[in-house]
Amino acid sequence: MTARTPEGCEECLAAGDRWVHLRLCLSCGHVGCCDSSPNRHATRHFHATNHPVIRSFEPGEAWRWCYVDDAIV
Repeated sequence: MTARTPEGCEECLAAGDRWVHLRLCLSCGHVGCCDSSPNRHATRHFHATNHPVIRSFEPGEAWRWCYVDDAIV
């Protein structure tokens, strides 16, 4: 999946906010900030779209998370 905004969290970039870590939606390429970030945009994206699986968008990390199963996949 190609990231729509490889430079950072789509919503945080638009608002001028900061993030802790990034997550990539494997359904559409949305890049959102993690749950340790103030805005939790990756989780908000799941609730808005029901796109269930993300992966870490951090260098050197390749784990995936399924929101539906609440588990690493």
